[in-house]
Amino acid sequence: MNVKKFAPIGYGLLLLGLIAAPFVGAYPVFVMKLLCFALFASAFNLLLGYTGLLSFGHAAFLGGAAYVTGHSVKAWGVTPEIGLLLGLVSGALLGLVMGWFTIRRQGIYATMITLALAQMLYFAALQLPFTGGEDGLQGVPRGKLFGLIDLSSDLTMYYVCLIVVVAAFLLIVRTIHSPFGQVLKGIKENEPRAISLGYDVNRFKLLAFVISAAIAGLAGSLKTLVLGFATLSDVHWSASGHVVLMTLVGGMGTLSGPLVGSAVVVLLENKIGELGSFLASVTSIDWFNTLGESVTIVTGLIFVVCVLAFRRGIMGELIAWAERRRTRA
Repeated sequence: MNVKKFAPIGYGLLLLGLIAAPFVGAYPVFVMKLLCFALFASAFNLLLGYTGLLSFGHAAFLGGAAYVTGHSVKAWGVTPEIGLLLGLVSGALLGLVMGWFTIRRQGIYATMITLALAQMLYFAALQLPFTGGEDGLQGVPRGKLFGLIDLSSDLTMYYVCLIVVVAAFLLIVRTIHSPFGQVLKGIKENEPRAISLGYDVNRFKLLAFVISAAIAGLAGSLKTLVLGFATLSDVHWSASGHVVLMTLVGGMGTLSGPLVGSAVVVLLENKIGELGSFLASVTSIDWFNTLGESVTIVTGLIFVVCVLAFRRGIMGELIAWAERRRTRA
């Protein structure tokens, strides 16, 4: 099985499934939420999986852009496309600032810098008047795209969201397969050698940080338009932990990994209660009814199992298995 030949078929089938999803009983708002987190995880994977930089501050880009888009659409009355653009730019600017500080350190020190700066933004969001504090920014209207397309319909919003996410994902794919992306892979594999070849490693790292932050900001902006609100949970450190979990569970350094990982985590968070009720009815064990209250524990257990048994993540292990079969053949 040639993975490279099979991948376009797989992505094509996934796209067809997403196009048909609203007509086969899928709840459009839930699928849009899943798409936003898939884009968020893909943006994070560009930084961790292909550049080797671990960030515990990606919630700053998701939540910061969410607040900027929500406020601009609600208070300033800008159209949705302008709101998305402002969110993307704000994410890129935050990434520029955070990346400028981060790339000057290595390892855990760089990671702690991202966490510290993200927490600064969290406390700013808690205190600033336009964010709504603990109540969040509520009642963000979807508006009309380009002043023509009314996004108040979930179905219309769904296909706009799908187009934006697919376009952003294609940008990530193009970035990874470009000469710039190959340099990022080289930096991750052997940074001293990349330096010896004459590459300005810090400049490449900073640019990767900005691109990742901009796409994460786009995911946050899109999420605000879909749900109609932005809250402190978007900018909290736990959101950064979630995206790390999504990437590692799905498969770090693979294009499909963050998509699968985000689907697993989001589905668990939203459907674990229903699964627990089903298991309780089948096994007659009442304990399963409490699974809905123990989402964090279940997610943590899955993370531990993946780290111990599937070091490459779900898609990473599948790709490695396919490559081994092809090598034997």
